[in-house]
Amino acid sequence: MAIVTLDQSATNQAPELTSEELRATEPIYRRVRHIIPEIEWPVHASYIAAILKLKRERNAIILAHNYQTPEIFHGVSDLTGDSLALAREAANTDAAVIVLGGVHFMAETAKLMNPGKIVLIPDLEAGCSLAASITGRDVRLLREQYPGVPVVTYVNTSAEVKAESDICCTSANALQVVESLSSDRVIFLPDEFLGRYVAGQTKKEVILWKGHCEVHEKFAASELRLYREQYPGLVILAHPECPPDVLAESDFVGSTAAMINEVAKRTPRRVLMVTECSMSDNVAVEFPKIEFVRPCNLCPHMKKITLPGILESLQSMKHVVEVDPRVAERARQAVQRMLDLPPQTGR
Repeated sequence: MAIVTLDQSATNQAPELTSEELRATEPIYRRVRHIIPEIEWPVHASYIAAILKLKRERNAIILAHNYQTPEIFHGVSDLTGDSLALAREAANTDAAVIVLGGVHFMAETAKLMNPGKIVLIPDLEAGCSLAASITGRDVRLLREQYPGVPVVTYVNTSAEVKAESDICCTSANALQVVESLSSDRVIFLPDEFLGRYVAGQTKKEVILWKGHCEVHEKFAASELRLYREQYPGLVILAHPECPPDVLAESDFVGSTAAMINEVAKRTPRRVLMVTECSMSDNVAVEFPKIEFVRPCNLCPHMKKITLPGILESLQSMKHVVEVDPRVAERARQAVQRMLDLPPQTGR
């Protein structure tokens, strides 16, 4: 059998790729060829072929967030989406092993919903500025300050914080979750900008925490106005973790899933997605005729997940994600209350 020989020093010891395996990955490359340069594909393909083989052997699936790079998102993932979609899918999978292509709080959530399964995260340093902005002790102190006020916690938090909460939410269902509570006041944690966006759409009093996403907080309305001048007819879609002036300057505000749906609905000639940069690459695969203008703000934590890291994770079965059972039970209830809400229409 013919072997495609790769430069090991240049590819971080990429697996050897047979010509048969290269041909087997061609359908994947045809989908991403206008996103990934042809010269890069043999290296990606060597890892993809090895990962797909190991997935079958381990009875494993890979969950990939919308912010993962295209070679992961389109190359090896079984289930993709935003935080809400991944939370739902994590609760329904029959696989024995779940590899999380995302950040640590997502892997913890997958473990919460699948306590009997092995959950792996390829890099323990794949964290989140929002998750790091608040602790369980902070939530307990807030409860003392606002007795009886329910706590809504964004999924971008640790299991410890979820365990101190009444119900979780994502950017896709934050308003629905807040409106589902009978209280006239809610504590909304930890993303200040998402909380302000929700507060603008509800009559409830929303008590906020000053947590921010280090990617989304970098965007500015002045930047968007410059893009509009440079690209006539540009449609701007923004994630609600962005600052309020950015949301005001945008044509649409919504979760990553809602942004994708809006692109499909509008099919604009030009679009700018005000969120993590890799998402535009992933969506562009599905809409090759649309010009995606990219203000490239990358999440340093999401980018710690790589094909070599996923392969090593499956080979060595690391890093195993565990949650203290005493914490897990309470955190699981907060996530499950969110999942038990009826699906939203028109999202």
